[in-house]
Amino acid sequence: MSAIPYSEMIPYGRQTISEQDIAAVVDVLKSIWLTQGPSVERFEQAVADYVGARFGVATNSATSALHIACRAAGLGPGDILWTSPNTFVASANCGLYCGASVDFVDIDPHTYNMCAEKLEEKLVSAEKDGKLPKIVIPVHFAGQSCDMGRISALGKKYGFIIIEDASHAIGGSYKDTKVGSCTYSDMTVFSFHPVKIITTGEGGMVVTNDEQLHEKLVLLHSHGITRAPHLLQGESDGPWYYQQIDLGYNYRMTDIQAALGLSQLQRIDEFVQRRHYLAERYDRLLKDLPLDLPWQHPESYSAFHLYVICLKLEKIKKTHLQVFEELREAGIIVNLHYIPVYAHPYYQKMGFAKGYCPATEGYYARAISIPLYFGLSDEKQDRVVKLLTEILL
Repeated sequence: MSAIPYSEMIPYGRQTISEQDIAAVVDVLKSIWLTQGPSVERFEQAVADYVGARFGVATNSATSALHIACRAAGLGPGDILWTSPNTFVASANCGLYCGASVDFVDIDPHTYNMCAEKLEEKLVSAEKDGKLPKIVIPVHFAGQSCDMGRISALGKKYGFIIIEDASHAIGGSYKDTKVGSCTYSDMTVFSFHPVKIITTGEGGMVVTNDEQLHEKLVLLHSHGITRAPHLLQGESDGPWYYQQIDLGYNYRMTDIQAALGLSQLQRIDEFVQRRHYLAERYDRLLKDLPLDLPWQHPESYSAFHLYVICLKLEKIKKTHLQVFEELREAGIIVNLHYIPVYAHPYYQKMGFAKGYCPATEGYYARAISIPLYFGLSDEKQDRVVKLLTEILL
């Protein structure tokens, strides 16, 4: 184990909490509403307004948001969901929660996002076999948007629903349109986990422009219960009356979380700008090392949730594992995003095997997520660069 004191360790990600954030939460704690109150509705509307969508539904996690998005889209037994293998397991598990089957589309070796060309090839084959997906979930890895123009065009051609997993990407843009505008999709999901761009502690949100989808999302995130007069079956018994009209879940966000999110949202552009400054600084300082640095598509403005380096293993004398462990021993708490989803034992039991998505596996064999967060100082970044240089050269 590293002898570096915890206070001197540099994590790959960390939240930034201001006095304004604390005051916003305290205000809610002093109010009568700790949950199901006005802060949640304000946060939903504020996020929707920021990204340019009509509706937002806040949830207790992005995993919950993905689940109800799939349910709202009608995913069920006999249906198929496709997503990227280079993601957290939730992007695929949400399909299994609905009783559907799951498959994966390999990544673009430059962006590490779902490859639109591979998607089209797979769709051509699936159409012949009568096994087209009902839902495709492109994942905006590290904060950079997928090629949503091409994916949207394929969605129209092959008739699948698109749910953007933008857990990494709030604050980013694609073709000068905010990620989450749903210009190229039916729904978009955000995460507000502490290491993400803004945080609510835990939490997520689905945004959409479709009023019917919004109505379903609202229903599903709160037990399938409604008080809306136009949804009630039969006459109301009185002002207290509500009905459960679907099997929903307790996926609601609290007002405490929403208040933190509202406060954080006011600084989102500042957060993303600082991440860009740090990413550009890494680009300059690391350019002469045996690394592949993050490539940014000119049509995308990344939120830079992560800064991922890929080792040029043929040019160094150490293994992927050795580099990773030496960084951690020195107090640089790097991480690896992600183990290919289908490589996990649970998915291996479904028949997925090594070699299924070669580009993803090639990426996984070389990738390391190094520190990138708003509070990372230039001095700490210099320490990361110095150590990487010593390890690699």
